[in-house]
Amino acid sequence: MNIRTKLFIFIPLLVILLNTIAFFIFDSGKKVQKSYDFMVHRIYLYKQISNETQENLRYLSSYLIYQDKENLNLLIKHKANLEALQNNLSNNSASNALVVDNYKNMINTFLQLEEAILTNLKEKKFLDQADQFKEIERVASFIREDSQQLVDMELSEYQPVYNSMLAINENMNKWGGSLFIVTTALSIVFAIWLSRSIVIPIQQLVQTAKQVAAGDLNTNVPIYQPNDEVGVLGKVFNQMIENLRKLISKNMEILEKEKLMRELELKALQSQINPHFLFNTLNVISKLAYIEGAEKTSELTISTSNLLRYNLRKLNEPVMLREEIENAKEYFAIQKARFRDRISFQMEIDNHCLDQSIPALTIQPLLENAFVHGIESMESGAVIELSVKEKEGRVLVKISDNGVGMDEKIVKTILESPSFSIKKSTGHSTGLGMENVFRRLRLFYQVHDIVDIKSKQGRGTTILLSLPRVRGEKMHV
Repeated sequence: MNIRTKLFIFIPLLVILLNTIAFFIFDSGKKVQKSYDFMVHRIYLYKQISNETQENLRYLSSYLIYQDKENLNLLIKHKANLEALQNNLSNNSASNALVVDNYKNMINTFLQLEEAILTNLKEKKFLDQADQFKEIERVASFIREDSQQLVDMELSEYQPVYNSMLAINENMNKWGGSLFIVTTALSIVFAIWLSRSIVIPIQQLVQTAKQVAAGDLNTNVPIYQPNDEVGVLGKVFNQMIENLRKLISKNMEILEKEKLMRELELKALQSQINPHFLFNTLNVISKLAYIEGAEKTSELTISTSNLLRYNLRKLNEPVMLREEIENAKEYFAIQKARFRDRISFQMEIDNHCLDQSIPALTIQPLLENAFVHGIESMESGAVIELSVKEKEGRVLVKISDNGVGMDEKIVKTILESPSFSIKKSTGHSTGLGMENVFRRLRLFYQVHDIVDIKSKQGRGTTILLSLPRVRGEKMHV
């Protein structure tokens, strides 16, 4: 039997039993409440009529003495309340019908006397007012006495009903107690059975998953019932663990091969040229040019030497943004010497941001990309801008040009595809494309949303780097 069948059989049965108990208890309580509410409503009605009669009498007395508008308004208000309460009176049984009818008549008499007193007072007939007020006081006392009598009659009439409902409630409580014991026992049995067949295997599965998440792949899920869903899940999970073992083994072999290939490539590159020999040669050329009076040639040689020295440093070590900016200046100097007035470089640097930690060779490849793919083909008026500023806890690096630009599809592809690179045969690139820079930035700061590109064809391109503030911390790409 699978888990779904088990749940569909036992849970509805348990719910039906509990709902049956709840329905009988609710129905019994509803009947008692309805009877009680009816009795309390009538008792409250009698008490209200008695109170309103006294209020009418009190404001009538005040009005006869002071004859002011305030007491008259209050008297009219309470008179209306008494009439409304009188309309709510009804005969609920034959035993008190006569008393209720007499009670209504007395209220009518009270209201008529009250109206007569107000009429005589309005017509300035003061001779019979004392007798009329004594008569209305006497009627009010009768109403009060009958109200109490009706309350007593309601309580007496309700007593047998109340005793009957108590007996019914007692029986329902016994049934409810019995059903509660039965359902509790069934619930315990069902919980134990469910725990043994579902919960315990799931706990074993969770424990195994935690071990796998911690890196321990030398474990398996014990299978209790191989035919239910948990058993099938356990089999699949064990197969997944086995596949992970094989995949990790293959990946380790691939990584080892790649590591060996990198080492061989690095050795091959290092064997082609000795960087120190090249630096020393460039320094000799620089000094010789200076001695011969070619100061610009000397400065260009020094810039080339500094640029080459910086580009040969380890890419997995962070540098200060200050160093990146200095390297960018050297690159600007070389390109300026080459293209002269065809291009111009503009920089706006906030010195407070120069202690920002950043991967090596981040700024220059982006500047080189702007130059090669943006403005190199322009005969005049080419501009590349570099700005650095701090905003809302981040360092914003903006590199923009007024070159050929890109269409929206290419921009979207660059931002969404980490492996995209712009292919163009230039012959003078460092080999570090935008995709390499963006990937290293995301790995370095552990933030994906770090790059934004805005570009339109014929209107140039702007690359905006939003770097989390990191002041010279030791981080590695």
